[in-house]
Amino acid sequence: MKILISNDDGHQAPGIVALFNALKALPGLEVEVVAPEHNNSAKSNALTLHSPLYVHTAHNGFRYVNGTPADCVHIALTGLLGYRPDLVVSGINNGATLGDDTISPGTVGAAMEGYLFGIPAIAFSQTERGWAHLDAAADKAAELVAQLLPSLDASKPPAAPWLLNVNIPNRPANELQGFKVARLGRRHSAEEVIKQVSPRGETMYWIGNAGAAKDDAEGTDFHAALNGFATITPLQVDLTDHERLPYWAPLAAQLSKPGRGAA
Repeated sequence: MKILISNDDGHQAPGIVALFNALKALPGLEVEVVAPEHNNSAKSNALTLHSPLYVHTAHNGFRYVNGTPADCVHIALTGLLGYRPDLVVSGINNGATLGDDTISPGTVGAAMEGYLFGIPAIAFSQTERGWAHLDAAADKAAELVAQLLPSLDASKPPAAPWLLNVNIPNRPANELQGFKVARLGRRHSAEEVIKQVSPRGETMYWIGNAGAAKDDAEGTDFHAALNGFATITPLQVDLTDHERLPYWAPLAAQLSKPGRGAA
């Protein structure tokens, strides 16, 4: 069984090294890394279309790309690997991907790229930055992967792919409360942009910090992580607001009446 690992913190990040080592220790697995050359946080699903991409191999055998997390997975699946992995895993990210934050991280973007190719995928993150208790998080990630391996048996008919977003608290192993399935919470709007003046007198802007939790009620990923659980949130790519399709239908019908074409 073959697993592809990527991330958004770069191929030298402690999180991807710990995840690789934890998964490599599982029996019967072939694990390969294709990750960004440098940190690509908040790149989401971005693909590089107007400049060439290069693949190099690091001293530890990890391959790295001068592109985004989605680039790495896309290249791997469309020619670099020469085979179709059974699972795409991304992470372990340096910081949470909870609630609304799930939209922008390259960690989720890399996993989603695998999912879009019909391959089951998981994005792993720690809930706080700094890599505290990283080994415990990697072991927890490997525990989940090991539990899912039987469902990935290539000899069985392929099931519909799934995409999981997993956040693991930065706690020692004996303080982690297990796993809990949770919906995405919500955050308040981001803090104000930070303005500075460059040495040349030009105004520079830095994106402000994420807003505080707005919906962190029981049942959300915020609540579960705060209480020591590794959260599992199944994601989907369909952005259609199905409930509002009927709301917009009359407008479309009105605009489609004869005589309302462009002048």
